[in-house]
Amino acid sequence: MKNTAAWARDLARKHLETPLPRRWAHTQGVARQARTLAPILGDQADLLEAAAWLHDIGYAPDLIDTGFHPLDGARYLRDTHHADDHLCRLIAHHSCALIEAQDRKLFADLSKEFGYRPPKLYDRLTYCDMTTSPEGHILSVQERLTEITMRYGEGHKVTNAINRAADFLIQAVEETTRDLSVVKR
Repeated sequence: MKNTAAWARDLARKHLETPLPRRWAHTQGVARQARTLAPILGDQADLLEAAAWLHDIGYAPDLIDTGFHPLDGARYLRDTHHADDHLCRLIAHHSCALIEAQDRKLFADLSKEFGYRPPKLYDRLTYCDMTTSPEGHILSVQERLTEITMRYGEGHKVTNAINRAADFLIQAVEETTRDLSVVKR
């Protein structure tokens, strides 16, 4: 599909802008971050931007099935829009979703339907998500992890998963930051 990012933006807007304005603000910020990575992505830039627009579409009230947004979003894109497999896998796996899927007893479903290994560009999408606040502003990965913990609270499945995934999330952000700095020299 040519200009997948424009299609993804319009689809995300349709499902998130009115019912979830804060989530929509975050999504716009994640997409802005994705565009900053174009110099290191080459012909994969459009795919990453599309994934950035769609990474949280599973939060949309009209799309909730399991209550686990990576899985709900990926299924919706696959089943309703017959979206590209790589795009669906990026949505299903974003920001260490397999770790949280274990706590939600959805690991088998997610890994069977979308693979047990995160796809190429996973680390780049993680960078975009983990450096964007709920309001769409840029922040450090440490600030983002703290924000998530404070928003959900101790003992919540999201907090527990983020705490277990923190090293992987930080590594993805650091590697992407390093790759960007090499290109900017």
